Amino acid sequence: MIAHVAFGIIVDDIVLPQGETHMGVLGGGGPQTAWGMAVARTGPSVGIVAGIGHDLEAGILAPLKAAHIDLSGIRTSDLPTPRAWQVLELNGRRTQVWRVPLPTLGQQLARRWDVLPAAYRNARTAHWGIHPGDTGSFGFARDLRAQGYIVSLEPFKPSDQPMDDAALNTMLTVCDIFSPNWHEASRIVGSEDYATVITRFKALGCRVLALRRGADGADVWDFSTGSGVHVPAVAAQVVDVVGAGNAFCGAFVARFNEGIATAACHASAAASYMIEQVGMPPALPGAADYARRLAEAEAGLTPLG
Repeated sequence: MIAHVAFGIIVDDIVLPQGETHMGVLGGGGPQTAWGMAVARTGPSVGIVAGIGHDLEAGILAPLKAAHIDLSGIRTSDLPTPRAWQVLELNGRRTQVWRVPLPTLGQQLARRWDVLPAAYRNARTAHWGIHPGDTGSFGFARDLRAQGYIVSLEPFKPSDQPMDDAALNTMLTVCDIFSPNWHEASRIVGSEDYATVITRFKALGCRVLALRRGADGADVWDFSTGSGVHVPAVAAQVVDVVGAGNAFCGAFVARFNEGIATAACHASAAASYMIEQVGMPPALPGAADYARRLAEAEAGLTPLG
């Protein structure tokens, strides 16, 4: 049975600040989210929905297969696989340049009920990324929630300008969990003041806010109960932080029914693996090492508020 669903595959051609390149890296958020879901759960209960083309290099999906992620939601067509240059700068800025015709992306990255295989339609959770203010997949989010899904969303990028009350309320109320990083959250609100950011998300309908803060861990607020927890970042050898937020979100939603404290600890443990290489981990971690990292997160968990 598929219980947890992630969306989207993009092949990344990465250019690092010193000119080093990593070509054909499996990315787009969906694979990293699915991996986070898989590492936080046991058994083949995770699936991914995406469109790819016949041009996809052989073996690129190997990390998903090694993590026992169901691939029956991946559609192959004559359209090209979504692919983009990812150019990184020393100041952390990342520029994405699409390498495929833009009109193909709507089909290959579709998030609609009709692209879900039958085996996915009774899943419990779903997660994907959005551009703030882009309402294109909000109807789908509402449909999934009406079917009993727990829906988790994260921004793909900071908003170009602060969101007004109506737009922010619309975005927050179509999901159960909203998980921006600090930069994204502060840009959405238009303030660098922590209390102002939290208050505005609460006032405009956010149910659960999982605020990711990089090396400083994450703050998770359940506004329905007024409770919150801070989870530290689990120690890891940092190679490339790309995808860590996706893995965090996947693990968090997969464990969400056990409460925000448990979910946050699994999320931090999952994210720690994603930063230790460029691209995806080649397989799921061993049980003992995962238990060690989970215990580290649990030991540093503190209440908020």
